[in-house]
Amino acid sequence: MKQVEMDNAPLGDLRVLDFSTLLPGPLATLYLSQAGAEVIKVEHPNGGDPLRRYPPLKNGSSVLFDLINSGKKSLGLDLKDSSVRPHLLDLIRTCDVVVEQFRPGVMDRLGLGYADLEALNPGLIYCSISGYGQSGPYKTVVGHDLNYQAWSGLISVTHAAAGDRIVPALIADIAGGAHAAVINILLAIRARDLSNRGSYLDIAMVDGLFPFMLSSLANCLVSGSCPDPRSDILTGQSPRYQLYSTADDKLLAAAPLEDHFWDRFTDLIGLPEEFKKTGIDPSMTIDAVASIIASESAMYWEKLFDKEEVCCNIARDFSESLEDSGLQMRGVVDLGAKPTIQLTRISNSVIKSEVPSFGEDNLRFGFTAVA
Repeated sequence: MKQVEMDNAPLGDLRVLDFSTLLPGPLATLYLSQAGAEVIKVEHPNGGDPLRRYPPLKNGSSVLFDLINSGKKSLGLDLKDSSVRPHLLDLIRTCDVVVEQFRPGVMDRLGLGYADLEALNPGLIYCSISGYGQSGPYKTVVGHDLNYQAWSGLISVTHAAAGDRIVPALIADIAGGAHAAVINILLAIRARDLSNRGSYLDIAMVDGLFPFMLSSLANCLVSGSCPDPRSDILTGQSPRYQLYSTADDKLLAAAPLEDHFWDRFTDLIGLPEEFKKTGIDPSMTIDAVASIIASESAMYWEKLFDKEEVCCNIARDFSESLEDSGLQMRGVVDLGAKPTIQLTRISNSVIKSEVPSFGEDNLRFGFTAVA
């Protein structure tokens, strides 16, 4: 993917100081960088962001780190070193946004909490990302994505065997953390446009998981109790929202939820009339459809459903998806010499492909060079 810089990028006048590591915060600031913001990454003096050493490595560099930190600047700073503080505060005076991802209370103990920095920069937007939020009894509890999914109840509404409930997607980190942070930062920027005041953003990854359970929430509101996952149409109870195995052990993702999709789907596969009314005995219909789909290959079903409005497709291997010409045409992912992933879609976004070496910008901002 070529580096593209365009005039009048939507966030081209913003400077972001990013104290975060690993995934949620850095992914959020990647979005801001791709929209034109100058993002300055503050890293621990002992080797920087741990993600720099996270496998897989390519030419000695972490591909994952490169994907979510391209286009940023890097400072290697010891935040406990008193000699660093004057220069750091001078830098913060010039910043529009601060993003941090420490446990609640850490930045306050360093004298870098919101109250400290608001006094010195009233227009500052200060975004804290944590697992359970900055208040409440769980604020200092450690966790990872799986823990947040478990605590929120998301795993409990999954109709699958225990091992299969581990979703191969970091939903809490990305949707509950990074995406929620970006949305709220952009809202805070707009609010500052109107009030000339900054704001404090408390982003809890657990909080961001509840919109993913809207169906369960709706059922709770109707019945007064949370439903068994086996009774929810979107978690495996319905034949209209299922994964069916083909004769060659591929998976058909079938989601003909609406009646007109379902009617066409069942006509095409030749489902006997007695199984078409799914509300009578969903399990019998699931078994009947599964038996039919298992009788033919994935290629057969692909050809049958081609250009038909039935909401069905064969589940791809990840490599197949990456090699798809449509994905390549849209320029979403480039795994070439300088791996990049484009997250923004605004026409004058800024894609900066260079990945900062650890502490390369210390001297530029008046700090001592890293060893």
